[in-house]
Amino acid sequence: MIEPKRDISAQASVSAVRAHRMRALARANEVRVARARLKRRVAAGDPSAAEVILAPPRFAEGWPLMQLLMSQRQWGRARARRFLANTGIDERKPLGSLTDRQRRQLAARLTTAASD
Repeated sequence: MIEPKRDISAQASVSAVRAHRMRALARANEVRVARARLKRRVAAGDPSAAEVILAPPRFAEGWPLMQLLMSQRQWGRARARRFLANTGIDERKPLGSLTDRQRRQLAARLTTAASD
């Protein structure tokens, strides 16, 4: 039986795609682990959610605002929604896309809410 010719460039392409996919999966896992670590730290109070909003780490820039707020102690979905209701900021808005004005506004309100 004669074997069909294998296209070496196609095999190389498939191999490159697999390597790229593996790097992407590894990077996604690193981001998940870093966010989980940050979530635990915010729950412990160091750093505060206000500090993270003012200067989000690069891996947290795509993190939805609601996830950060809910990572604080005694903050659930209802409290986070009430907090965001008066700001006009969508709960799904990523941290990295907040404007400077929004960052300052949220940080100030969080600091005030923490002192109450």
